[in-house]
Amino acid sequence: MNGGAAVRLAARSSLIVAALLLGGCSDWARGVAETARRVVHPSPELPTPAQVMARPYFQMQVDQGRHSAVLVLGNIDGEREAWYSHDGVILFLRHGVLVKSWGLAPGNLDATALPADSPFVTGLQRLTGTVSSTRRVDLSPGYRYGVSLVSELSPGPLESVQVLGQSHQLRRIDEHVRAVGLHWQADNRYWVDPADGLVWKTRQSLPTGTTLTLTMLRPYQPEAETR
Repeated sequence: MNGGAAVRLAARSSLIVAALLLGGCSDWARGVAETARRVVHPSPELPTPAQVMARPYFQMQVDQGRHSAVLVLGNIDGEREAWYSHDGVILFLRHGVLVKSWGLAPGNLDATALPADSPFVTGLQRLTGTVSSTRRVDLSPGYRYGVSLVSELSPGPLESVQVLGQSHQLRRIDEHVRAVGLHWQADNRYWVDPADGLVWKTRQSLPTGTTLTLTMLRPYQPEAETR
């Protein structure tokens, strides 16, 4: 996809959010669900490559256990992308890492503070060895603010990842992460384009008890972006 097409698609998606924000909170949530329901594949089956390309929206597949859905990109706020589901769930990504969620059960990631030198910010494709990093998160329910997530990120091998029938040679990045004071830890994985750092696929667990696998079907790629 060329840069001009990406900008046009992003503009269309931004109009969705602009319209939704005119209503109240509950109306907004219902509007998100209805908007996504119109543009996302309506059946339990996942879309075909032709169906994905036929729709003028950036799209991401989300798998949670036995359940799968396709989300659409609804807004871009700086480096943060907001992806909307047909039932009102919103996932916020920054450089491929989940930084906020809305509508997940049993709990949500309310906010994430990434330091400027975070490997996610500087580019996972640049990792040459194991790097330690800390980010702070807010979690609900329970009003748990400023929880430190301490992680170790390590570059793995190049792996072939299939997306809509097309093979991508991606660098696997392994992350072991633990939450200070919560007796929680997890192993996350990110599959990154070694050329431009785009995270095509990731499996992430949250301290709230949710594990999601995210796959970019039609990724957002800003024009001439380098990180």
